[in-house]
Amino acid sequence: MTTPITVFLLDDHEIVRRGLRALLESDGDIKVVGESSTAGGAAEKILELKPDVAILDARLPDGSGVDVCRDVRSANEQIRALILTSYDDDEAMYAAILAGASGYVLKQIEGTSLLSGTRLVASGHSLIDPGAALRLVQRSTEKGQDEFSMLTPQERRVLEAIADGMTNRQIGDHLNLAEKTVKNHVTNILAKLGVERRTQAALLVSKTRPLGAAISNAGTDTE
Repeated sequence: MTTPITVFLLDDHEIVRRGLRALLESDGDIKVVGESSTAGGAAEKILELKPDVAILDARLPDGSGVDVCRDVRSANEQIRALILTSYDDDEAMYAAILAGASGYVLKQIEGTSLLSGTRLVASGHSLIDPGAALRLVQRSTEKGQDEFSMLTPQERRVLEAIADGMTNRQIGDHLNLAEKTVKNHVTNILAKLGVERRTQAALLVSKTRPLGAAISNAGTDTE
């Protein structure tokens, strides 16, 4: 008898988790070994259980399955991640790609397709079309470079620190700024880049790296 594929479920709705568990375990070759309703602590649970596949809801009340995916994949690349979402969102898909997800599928997916997709991801295959991913990366990169030109030099430095994963307090210590000043810079950066969350701003930077050059050379304005 073959060893079953092990899966971890992350979704804030209990009824969804129950439905997914019943579906995944219906054929006997997949076993759900753990689950969580919140982003907080989910990465630690997944890393402890070491499932073959983590099926992660993209949007949670306290965070994002994409962020959980990034944390898990950076610590253990053997664990595959499948982002399950209700939103057909290019930016979210791009974030999932950068986070190392092997798949990005809508919750409207048929049960048989989710089963086969989970098996494919567990075997090392990707459910993200390479051509579509490349087009998305190219389009987003061009957009990001244009928007960097609107930032002041100090805002660019703050943005680089955001992309490095620093908190507002850490950025303040790094750039010798008051935490309130950093918060104001972050608010201005998000408005200028047309994004709502700092993780989205960080994504724009990651699209153009290894070039801090794309940001530092994006304009010549002064504060």
